[in-house]
Amino acid sequence: MKISRLTAAFALLISAFGYVVAQNGTTTPYSAYGFGVLRDHATSTQRSMGGVGYAMNSGRQINAMNPASHAAIDSLTFLFDFGLDFTNLWQTENQDGTNVSDNNFGGGLDYATMQFPLGRYMGGAVGLLPYSSVGYSFGSEINNGIDTRQGSGSLNELYVAVAGQPFKGFTIGANISYLFGTIINETYTTITSSGYQTLSQRQLIVRDFHLNFGAQYSLPLNKGDRLTVGLTYSPAKTLLGTGRRVDYDTAQDSKPEFSDEHSLKNQYSLPETWGAGINYQFGRKVMVEFDYTYQPWSKAKFRGFAEDAGMMEYADRSKFALGAQYTPDVRGAYYRCMTYRLGAFWSDDYMKLLGNQLREYGVSCGFGFPVPNFKTTINLGIEWMCRQARPNQLIKENYLNITLGVNFNEMWFRQSKIY
Repeated sequence: MKISRLTAAFALLISAFGYVVAQNGTTTPYSAYGFGVLRDHATSTQRSMGGVGYAMNSGRQINAMNPASHAAIDSLTFLFDFGLDFTNLWQTENQDGTNVSDNNFGGGLDYATMQFPLGRYMGGAVGLLPYSSVGYSFGSEINNGIDTRQGSGSLNELYVAVAGQPFKGFTIGANISYLFGTIINETYTTITSSGYQTLSQRQLIVRDFHLNFGAQYSLPLNKGDRLTVGLTYSPAKTLLGTGRRVDYDTAQDSKPEFSDEHSLKNQYSLPETWGAGINYQFGRKVMVEFDYTYQPWSKAKFRGFAEDAGMMEYADRSKFALGAQYTPDVRGAYYRCMTYRLGAFWSDDYMKLLGNQLREYGVSCGFGFPVPNFKTTINLGIEWMCRQARPNQLIKENYLNITLGVNFNEMWFRQSKIY
Protein backbone atom coordinates (compact mmCIF):
# COMPACT_ATOMS: atom_id res chain seq x y z
CA MET A 1 0.00 0.00 0.00
CA LYS A 2 2.86 2.39 0.82
CA ILE A 3 4.54 1.79 -2.53
CA SER A 4 1.35 2.17 -4.56
CA ARG A 5 0.45 5.42 -2.82
CA LEU A 6 3.95 6.83 -3.23
CA THR A 7 3.97 5.80 -6.88
CA ALA A 8 0.63 7.52 -7.46
CA ALA A 9 1.81 10.68 -5.70
CA PHE A 10 5.05 10.74 -7.67
CA ALA A 11 3.16 10.30 -10.95
CA LEU A 12 0.85 13.17 -9.98
CA LEU A 13 3.84 15.36 -9.20
CA ILE A 14 5.57 14.54 -12.49
CA SER A 15 2.41 15.30 -14.46
CA ALA A 16 2.11 18.61 -12.65
CA PHE A 17 5.72 19.47 -13.58
CA GLY A 18 4.80 19.70 -17.25
CA TYR A 19 1.99 22.13 -16.54
CA VAL A 20 4.14 24.32 -14.27
CA VAL A 21 6.82 24.64 -16.95
CA ALA A 22 4.26 25.38 -19.66
CA GLN A 23 2.28 27.97 -17.69
CA ASN A 24 3.45 31.56 -17.26
CA GLY A 25 1.16 34.18 -15.78
CA THR A 26 3.60 37.10 -16.13
CA THR A 27 2.28 40.05 -18.16
CA THR A 28 4.62 42.99 -17.53
CA PRO A 29 6.96 44.82 -19.97
CA TYR A 30 9.50 45.06 -17.14
CA SER A 31 10.09 41.33 -17.63
CA ALA A 32 11.76 42.14 -20.98
CA TYR A 33 14.99 42.84 -19.09
CA GLY A 34 17.44 40.64 -17.21
CA PHE A 35 15.99 37.27 -16.26
CA GLY A 36 12.47 38.68 -15.96
CA VAL A 37 10.41 38.93 -12.79
CA LEU A 38 11.99 37.08 -9.86
CA ARG A 39 10.00 34.69 -7.67
CA ASP A 40 10.75 33.86 -4.03
CA HIS A 41 9.63 30.21 -3.67
CA ALA A 42 6.57 31.24 -1.65
CA THR A 43 3.54 28.93 -1.66
CA SER A 44 -0.03 30.23 -1.79
CA THR A 45 -0.14 30.10 2.03
CA GLN A 46 3.01 32.20 2.36
CA ARG A 47 2.00 34.71 -0.33
CA SER A 48 -1.18 35.48 1.61
CA MET A 49 1.14 36.43 4.52
CA GLY A 50 3.34 38.80 2.51
CA GLY A 51 5.74 36.08 1.36
CA VAL A 52 7.29 35.18 4.75
CA GLY A 53 8.73 31.74 5.44
CA TYR A 54 12.41 31.69 6.50
CA ALA A 55 11.53 30.94 10.14
CA MET A 56 8.31 29.00 9.50
CA ASN A 57 8.07 25.27 10.15
CA SER A 58 5.03 23.06 10.48
CA GLY A 59 4.27 19.41 10.02
CA ARG A 60 1.16 20.38 8.04
CA GLN A 61 2.52 22.85 5.45
CA ILE A 62 5.41 22.60 2.98
CA ASN A 63 7.88 25.48 3.22
CA ALA A 64 10.19 25.63 0.19
CA MET A 65 11.76 28.93 1.31
CA ASN A 66 13.94 27.25 3.96
CA PRO A 67 15.07 23.63 3.42
CA ALA A 68 15.62 23.21 7.18
CA SER A 69 11.85 23.31 7.70
CA HIS A 70 11.41 19.85 6.12
CA ALA A 71 12.70 18.19 9.29
CA ALA A 72 9.54 19.32 11.12
CA ILE A 73 7.37 16.73 9.35
CA ASP A 74 5.78 13.94 11.39
CA SER A 75 7.31 10.51 10.78
CA LEU A 76 3.95 9.16 9.51
CA THR A 77 2.86 12.13 7.39
CA PHE A 78 3.02 12.69 3.64
CA LEU A 79 2.39 16.17 2.17
CA PHE A 80 1.60 17.27 -1.38
CA ASP A 81 0.98 20.91 -2.29
CA PHE A 82 0.29 22.64 -5.59
CA GLY A 83 -0.79 26.18 -6.34
CA LEU A 84 -2.65 28.16 -9.00
CA ASP A 85 -2.19 31.85 -9.71
CA PHE A 86 -4.59 34.29 -11.43
CA THR A 87 -3.55 37.89 -12.15
CA ASN A 88 -5.31 41.07 -13.26
CA LEU A 89 -2.87 43.86 -14.17
CA TRP A 90 -3.56 47.57 -14.67
CA GLN A 91 -0.79 49.63 -16.33
CA THR A 92 -0.49 53.41 -16.57
CA GLU A 93 2.13 55.31 -18.57
CA ASN A 94 2.56 59.01 -19.22
CA GLN A 95 3.02 59.58 -22.96
CA ASP A 96 3.52 63.22 -24.04
CA GLY A 97 1.58 64.52 -21.05
CA THR A 98 -1.28 62.02 -21.41
CA ASN A 99 -1.84 59.02 -19.16
CA VAL A 100 -2.33 55.88 -21.24
CA SER A 101 -3.84 52.84 -19.50
CA ASP A 102 -3.98 49.16 -20.31
CA ASN A 103 -5.39 46.04 -18.67
CA ASN A 104 -4.11 42.43 -18.94
CA PHE A 105 -4.88 39.02 -17.46
CA GLY A 106 -2.64 36.04 -16.76
CA GLY A 107 -2.40 32.92 -14.69
CA GLY A 108 -1.80 29.20 -14.53
CA LEU A 109 -0.31 26.47 -12.37
CA ASP A 110 2.38 28.06 -10.21
CA TYR A 111 4.24 25.31 -8.36
CA ALA A 112 4.10 21.67 -7.24
CA THR A 113 5.85 20.27 -4.16
CA MET A 114 5.95 17.01 -2.19
CA GLN A 115 7.34 16.38 1.31
CA PHE A 116 7.88 13.09 3.17
CA PRO A 117 9.64 11.70 6.27
CA LEU A 118 13.06 10.06 6.05
CA GLY A 119 13.14 8.96 9.68
CA ARG A 120 12.20 10.21 13.10
CA TYR A 121 14.40 13.31 12.88
CA MET A 122 14.75 13.73 9.12
CA GLY A 123 12.56 14.85 6.24
CA GLY A 124 12.87 15.24 2.49
CA ALA A 125 11.12 17.09 -0.30
CA VAL A 126 10.99 17.34 -4.08
CA GLY A 127 9.27 19.93 -6.19
CA LEU A 128 9.22 22.33 -9.07
CA LEU A 129 9.29 26.07 -8.42
CA PRO A 130 9.59 29.13 -10.67
CA TYR A 131 12.83 31.12 -10.33
CA SER A 132 11.84 33.89 -12.75
CA SER A 133 9.30 34.45 -15.52
CA VAL A 134 8.95 36.55 -18.68
CA GLY A 135 5.76 37.62 -20.43
CA TYR A 136 4.90 40.82 -22.31
CA SER A 137 3.65 42.22 -25.60
CA PHE A 138 3.70 45.84 -26.81
CA GLY A 139 4.38 47.84 -29.97
CA SER A 140 5.58 51.23 -31.21
CA GLU A 141 5.71 53.17 -34.45
CA ILE A 142 8.97 53.60 -36.37
CA ASN A 143 9.80 55.30 -39.68
CA ASN A 144 7.62 53.66 -42.36
CA GLY A 145 6.57 50.84 -40.08
CA ILE A 146 5.78 49.26 -36.73
CA ASP A 147 7.91 47.51 -34.14
CA THR A 148 6.16 44.83 -32.11
CA ARG A 149 7.95 43.33 -29.11
CA GLN A 150 6.95 40.26 -27.13
CA GLY A 151 8.59 37.85 -24.76
CA SER A 152 7.93 34.55 -23.06
CA GLY A 153 9.58 31.84 -21.04
CA SER A 154 10.81 31.16 -17.53
CA LEU A 155 13.60 29.75 -15.42
CA ASN A 156 12.46 26.85 -13.23
CA GLU A 157 13.99 24.90 -10.34
CA LEU A 158 13.46 21.17 -10.02
CA TYR A 159 14.76 20.52 -6.51
CA VAL A 160 15.51 17.75 -4.03
CA ALA A 161 15.87 18.68 -0.36
CA VAL A 162 17.02 16.88 2.79
CA ALA A 163 16.78 18.18 6.35
CA GLY A 164 17.61 16.83 9.80
CA GLN A 165 17.53 17.69 13.51
CA PRO A 166 21.02 17.28 15.07
CA PHE A 167 19.66 18.25 18.50
CA LYS A 168 16.36 19.38 19.96
CA GLY A 169 15.09 22.66 18.55
CA PHE A 170 17.79 23.00 15.86
CA THR A 171 17.32 21.85 12.25
CA ILE A 172 19.51 22.19 9.19
CA GLY A 173 18.77 21.44 5.55
CA ALA A 174 19.98 21.77 2.01
CA ASN A 175 18.54 21.43 -1.44
CA ILE A 176 20.08 21.01 -4.83
CA SER A 177 18.05 22.18 -7.77
CA TYR A 178 18.34 21.78 -11.51
CA LEU A 179 17.88 25.28 -12.92
CA PHE A 180 16.52 25.16 -16.44
CA GLY A 181 14.45 27.10 -18.93
CA THR A 182 14.47 29.24 -22.05
CA ILE A 183 13.77 32.97 -22.20
CA ILE A 184 12.81 34.37 -25.60
CA ASN A 185 12.57 38.07 -26.49
CA GLU A 186 11.21 38.79 -29.97
CA THR A 187 11.07 41.92 -32.13
CA TYR A 188 8.84 41.97 -35.24
CA THR A 189 9.57 44.81 -37.69
CA THR A 190 6.87 45.46 -40.28
CA ILE A 191 7.18 47.92 -43.19
CA THR A 192 3.71 49.43 -43.59
CA SER A 193 3.89 50.19 -47.32
CA SER A 194 5.00 46.73 -48.45
CA GLY A 195 3.98 44.48 -45.58
CA TYR A 196 7.55 43.16 -45.44
CA GLN A 197 8.31 41.69 -42.01
CA THR A 198 11.38 40.46 -40.18
CA LEU A 199 11.74 38.74 -36.83
CA SER A 200 14.72 39.09 -34.50
CA GLN A 201 14.75 36.63 -31.62
CA ARG A 202 17.10 36.69 -28.62
CA GLN A 203 17.32 33.43 -26.70
CA LEU A 204 18.79 32.60 -23.31
CA ILE A 205 18.91 28.85 -22.67
CA VAL A 206 19.90 27.92 -19.10
CA ARG A 207 20.90 24.43 -17.96
CA ASP A 208 22.63 24.44 -14.58
CA PHE A 209 22.52 23.46 -10.90
CA HIS A 210 21.85 25.65 -7.89
CA LEU A 211 22.30 25.16 -4.13
CA ASN A 212 20.40 26.47 -1.11
CA PHE A 213 21.18 25.93 2.58
CA GLY A 214 19.07 26.68 5.62
CA ALA A 215 18.96 26.49 9.41
CA GLN A 216 16.27 27.07 12.03
CA TYR A 217 16.30 27.18 15.81
CA SER A 218 13.10 27.02 17.86
CA LEU A 219 12.94 27.96 21.54
CA PRO A 220 9.88 26.81 23.52
CA LEU A 221 8.49 29.43 25.91
CA ASN A 222 5.83 29.52 28.59
CA LYS A 223 2.19 28.57 27.94
CA GLY A 224 2.94 26.81 24.65
CA ASP A 225 4.51 29.84 22.94
CA ARG A 226 7.50 29.33 20.65
CA LEU A 227 10.15 31.61 19.17
CA THR A 228 11.91 30.52 15.95
CA VAL A 229 14.72 32.15 13.99
CA GLY A 230 15.67 31.05 10.48
CA LEU A 231 18.52 31.71 8.06
CA THR A 232 19.06 30.69 4.42
CA TYR A 233 21.99 31.11 2.05
CA SER A 234 22.48 30.44 -1.67
CA PRO A 235 26.02 30.94 -3.01
CA ALA A 236 26.72 33.08 -6.05
CA LYS A 237 27.44 31.22 -9.26
CA THR A 238 28.11 31.67 -12.95
CA LEU A 239 25.44 30.20 -15.22
CA LEU A 240 25.84 27.47 -17.79
CA GLY A 241 23.93 27.52 -21.04
CA THR A 242 23.76 29.34 -24.35
CA GLY A 243 22.75 32.78 -25.58
CA ARG A 244 22.10 33.54 -29.24
CA ARG A 245 20.29 35.73 -31.70
CA VAL A 246 18.15 34.22 -34.45
CA ASP A 247 16.88 36.31 -37.40
CA TYR A 248 14.03 35.34 -39.74
CA ASP A 249 12.81 36.90 -42.96
CA THR A 250 9.16 35.97 -42.49
CA ALA A 251 8.00 37.39 -45.82
CA GLN A 252 10.27 35.07 -47.82
CA ASP A 253 9.98 32.13 -45.39
CA SER A 254 13.77 31.89 -45.39
CA LYS A 255 15.91 29.74 -43.12
CA PRO A 256 16.83 31.23 -39.76
CA GLU A 257 20.19 32.96 -39.47
CA PHE A 258 22.09 32.43 -36.21
CA SER A 259 24.42 35.10 -34.88
CA ASP A 260 26.02 36.33 -31.67
CA GLU A 261 25.98 32.81 -30.23
CA HIS A 262 27.88 32.65 -26.96
CA SER A 263 28.27 30.62 -23.79
CA LEU A 264 26.67 31.95 -20.60
CA LYS A 265 29.66 30.81 -18.52
CA ASN A 266 31.56 33.74 -16.96
CA GLN A 267 29.25 36.19 -18.77
CA TYR A 268 25.98 35.66 -16.86
CA SER A 269 25.72 34.93 -13.15
CA LEU A 270 23.44 34.84 -10.13
CA PRO A 271 24.36 36.64 -6.90
CA GLU A 272 24.45 35.11 -3.47
CA THR A 273 21.14 35.26 -1.60
CA TRP A 274 20.70 35.79 2.13
CA GLY A 275 17.38 35.32 3.91
CA ALA A 276 16.63 35.79 7.60
CA GLY A 277 13.41 35.57 9.57
CA ILE A 278 12.02 35.62 13.09
CA ASN A 279 8.77 33.85 13.94
CA TYR A 280 6.68 33.92 17.12
CA GLN A 281 3.84 31.51 17.79
CA PHE A 282 1.28 32.24 20.49
CA GLY A 283 0.16 28.71 21.33
CA ARG A 284 -1.66 27.09 18.43
CA LYS A 285 -3.76 30.12 17.53
CA VAL A 286 -1.55 33.01 16.39
CA MET A 287 1.68 33.16 14.39
CA VAL A 288 3.61 36.30 13.38
CA GLU A 289 6.77 36.45 11.24
CA PHE A 290 9.13 39.11 9.88
CA ASP A 291 11.57 38.32 7.02
CA TYR A 292 14.42 40.08 5.24
CA THR A 293 15.99 39.09 1.89
CA TYR A 294 19.19 40.51 0.40
CA GLN A 295 20.76 39.84 -3.03
CA PRO A 296 23.81 41.88 -4.21
CA TRP A 297 22.84 41.86 -7.89
CA SER A 298 25.24 44.74 -8.57
CA LYS A 299 28.03 42.09 -8.41
CA ALA A 300 26.31 39.76 -10.90
CA LYS A 301 27.05 39.60 -14.64
CA PHE A 302 24.62 39.91 -17.54
CA ARG A 303 26.24 40.24 -20.96
CA GLY A 304 23.03 40.70 -22.92
CA PHE A 305 22.91 41.73 -26.58
CA ALA A 306 24.07 44.84 -28.43
CA GLU A 307 20.56 46.32 -28.81
CA ASP A 308 20.09 46.22 -25.01
CA ALA A 309 23.19 48.29 -24.24
CA GLY A 310 22.50 51.16 -21.86
CA MET A 311 18.92 50.13 -21.12
CA MET A 312 19.41 48.11 -17.95
CA GLU A 313 21.89 47.62 -15.13
CA TYR A 314 21.71 45.51 -11.99
CA ALA A 315 21.01 46.94 -8.54
CA ASP A 316 21.14 45.29 -5.12
CA ARG A 317 17.79 43.81 -4.11
CA SER A 318 16.30 44.10 -0.62
CA LYS A 319 12.93 42.82 0.52
CA PHE A 320 11.08 43.20 3.83
CA ALA A 321 8.01 41.09 4.57
CA LEU A 322 5.62 40.83 7.53
CA GLY A 323 2.90 38.23 7.93
CA ALA A 324 0.50 36.75 10.47
CA GLN A 325 -2.10 34.01 10.71
CA TYR A 326 -4.86 33.25 13.22
CA THR A 327 -6.78 30.03 13.85
CA PRO A 328 -9.51 30.60 16.49
CA ASP A 329 -10.00 26.95 17.47
CA VAL A 330 -8.55 23.86 15.78
CA ARG A 331 -11.49 21.74 17.04
CA GLY A 332 -14.42 24.16 17.10
CA ALA A 333 -17.15 25.08 14.62
CA TYR A 334 -16.07 25.20 10.97
CA TYR A 335 -15.55 28.97 10.74
CA ARG A 336 -13.47 28.76 13.94
CA CYS A 337 -11.31 26.00 12.45
CA MET A 338 -10.51 28.19 9.45
CA THR A 339 -7.17 30.01 9.31
CA TYR A 340 -7.12 33.76 8.61
CA ARG A 341 -3.98 35.39 7.20
CA LEU A 342 -2.62 38.92 6.61
CA GLY A 343 0.65 40.22 5.20
CA ALA A 344 2.60 43.07 3.60
CA PHE A 345 5.92 43.47 1.78
CA TRP A 346 8.21 46.13 0.35
CA SER A 347 11.11 45.57 -2.04
CA ASP A 348 13.73 47.40 -4.08
CA ASP A 349 14.03 45.18 -7.16
CA TYR A 350 17.18 44.07 -8.97
CA MET A 351 16.68 46.15 -12.15
CA LYS A 352 17.65 49.71 -12.97
CA LEU A 353 16.10 50.93 -16.23
CA LEU A 354 17.65 54.10 -17.65
CA GLY A 355 18.90 54.85 -14.14
CA ASN A 356 15.55 54.21 -12.45
CA GLN A 357 15.35 51.35 -9.94
CA LEU A 358 12.16 49.32 -9.76
CA ARG A 359 10.26 49.15 -6.49
CA GLU A 360 7.50 46.76 -5.45
CA TYR A 361 5.17 46.86 -2.45
CA GLY A 362 1.89 45.22 -1.58
CA VAL A 363 -0.54 43.79 0.95
CA SER A 364 -2.24 40.41 1.08
CA CYS A 365 -4.80 38.36 2.95
CA GLY A 366 -6.00 34.79 2.80
CA PHE A 367 -8.03 31.97 4.25
CA GLY A 368 -7.32 28.31 4.96
CA PHE A 369 -10.39 26.11 4.47
CA PRO A 370 -10.08 22.68 6.13
CA VAL A 371 -11.75 19.82 4.27
CA PRO A 372 -14.15 18.01 6.68
CA ASN A 373 -13.00 14.54 7.78
CA PHE A 374 -9.60 15.04 6.14
CA LYS A 375 -6.38 16.88 6.96
CA THR A 376 -6.39 18.46 3.52
CA THR A 377 -6.60 22.27 3.41
CA ILE A 378 -7.61 24.58 0.56
CA ASN A 379 -5.77 27.91 0.79
CA LEU A 380 -7.18 31.01 -0.90
CA GLY A 381 -5.11 34.19 -1.06
CA ILE A 382 -5.71 37.72 -2.38
CA GLU A 383 -2.75 40.00 -3.06
CA TRP A 384 -2.56 43.62 -4.22
CA MET A 385 0.81 44.81 -5.48
CA CYS A 386 2.24 47.96 -7.05
CA ARG A 387 5.36 48.06 -9.23
CA GLN A 388 6.97 51.26 -10.50
CA ALA A 389 10.38 52.84 -11.00
CA ARG A 390 12.02 55.74 -9.18
CA PRO A 391 12.90 58.58 -9.40
CA ASN A 392 11.07 58.55 -12.76
CA GLN A 393 7.90 56.46 -12.59
CA LEU A 394 8.08 55.05 -16.15
CA ILE A 395 5.19 52.52 -16.26
CA LYS A 396 3.13 52.15 -13.08
CA GLU A 397 1.59 48.72 -12.56
CA ASN A 398 -1.10 47.61 -10.12
CA TYR A 399 -1.77 43.90 -9.67
CA LEU A 400 -4.61 41.95 -8.16
CA ASN A 401 -3.41 38.36 -7.66
CA ILE A 402 -5.62 35.50 -6.56
CA THR A 403 -3.82 32.36 -5.44
CA LEU A 404 -5.35 28.97 -4.80
CA GLY A 405 -3.38 26.20 -3.14
CA VAL A 406 -4.37 22.66 -2.25
CA ASN A 407 -2.40 21.05 0.56
CA PHE A 408 -2.89 17.29 0.94
CA ASN A 409 -1.89 16.06 4.39
CA GLU A 410 -2.30 12.32 4.92
CA MET A 411 -1.01 9.62 7.30
CA TRP A 412 0.30 7.47 4.43
CA PHE A 413 3.09 5.83 6.38
CA ARG A 414 0.97 4.32 9.16
CA GLN A 415 1.23 0.56 9.33
CA SER A 416 -2.07 -1.26 8.74
CA LYS A 417 -3.15 -3.61 11.53
CA ILE A 418 -4.14 -7.20 10.78
CA TYR A 419 -6.91 -8.67 12.94
